[in-house]
Amino acid sequence: MGGVCYHVINRGNARAQVFHQEHDYDAFIRLMIDGKARRPMRVLAYCLMPNHFHLVLWPRQDGDLSRWMQWLMTAHVRRYHGHYGGSGHVWQGRFKAFPIQQDEHLLTVWRYVEANPVRAGLARRGQDWAWSSLAEWCQGASWQVVDAGPVERVRNWLSLVNRPLGEATLGQLRQSVNRGAPWGDELWSRRTAARLGIESSMRRRGRPPQTKK
Repeated sequence: MGGVCYHVINRGNARAQVFHQEHDYDAFIRLMIDGKARRPMRVLAYCLMPNHFHLVLWPRQDGDLSRWMQWLMTAHVRRYHGHYGGSGHVWQGRFKAFPIQQDEHLLTVWRYVEANPVRAGLARRGQDWAWSSLAEWCQGASWQVVDAGPVERVRNWLSLVNRPLGEATLGQLRQSVNRGAPWGDELWSRRTAARLGIESSMRRRGRPPQTKK
């Protein structure tokens, strides 16, 4: 759906490592830049990890997200097999995308994405991980991927990213990912789920509670 921000995730097939060397990360970033030149897409944040990636995307029109991600995944798999050989699956399947309310919820997802290397123990500070929008923002990387979004980083953004998210917030974000549910306040989430036809993602998993007779 156009005009809505999305948290987009994909993992290596069977959670296998996909980015093995620095040039693998660099090549994926170049593909994102090339993809933006070929098809319309606003990239608000990104973080590439050894066996998965996180993107925050803001498509303009309906269908832009699927078309852009299909091109990116196909181009990357072609590049991966050309470099490493083989012909099997590189990614676990189709990417997953979760709508985000464009307020403090978007900033929370943005912070979650850019803090991934710290939570994984790959970097002491988020800005030390070279293949993320935070490093691009802080260090003036040679590439330019990120676009302006509907909200802006707050003044103390670096300290926020490097401060652990609360367990409750992390749990809610992970629940959104596991269920494929929109991330926002309850009213917005239910309305967005209805617009997208994913109302089932808002239902609790497991057996319904038994009523007393």
